[in-house]
Amino acid sequence: MNAISFVHEQLTANKQFPKFKAGDNVTVNYKIVEGNKERIQSFKGDVVKIQGTGFTATFTVRKISDGVGVERLFPLYSPNIDGIVLNKVGKVRRAKLYFLRERQGKAARIKEKKGFSILYRKFVCGDPVGFPLFLLIDRPLGGLVKETLKLH
Repeated sequence: MNAISFVHEQLTANKQFPKFKAGDNVTVNYKIVEGNKERIQSFKGDVVKIQGTGFTATFTVRKISDGVGVERLFPLYSPNIDGIVLNKVGKVRRAKLYFLRERQGKAARIKEKKGFSILYRKFVCGDPVGFPLFLLIDRPLGGLVKETLKLH
C-alpha cells in the first residue's frame, strides 16, 4: 500500500491552496475543456462540507443561481482546479452544513467571522504574492491595528 501511495504522490503535483473550512465563502477557478478549447470558469459559493483525507479529499460548494440552489463537488487535488480564492471566513459551529439546503433568502446566509481583514487572510492562507510589510487587523474592540511582519 505504501508503494501505491508513493507513486500517487509523485504523479500528483502538490498545489498550495488557502486553508478553508465549512462555512467559508470561496471562489473555485475550474478548467473546462470543450472540444479543443480550454477555459477557466469561476464557481463562487459557500463550502458545505469537506470530506476525505490526502489526495482523495473533496469539498462541496453551494451557491444560489437564479433562485435555485446549485451544489458542486470538487476533488481538492484535481489537475483541473486552477485555483481557490478565500473570500470570507464564515462563523459556523458545524462541520457539515446540510441545513442550508432547506433555507431560502436571508435565512440561508452565513455570518462573517469578525476580526479578519482581507490582507490578514491572504497572509495566513499562504498567498505569497503581494503581501505587504504590515497587516491591518480588524479587532472587534480595538478597531484597526497596524502590525508589522517579522520575516525570518
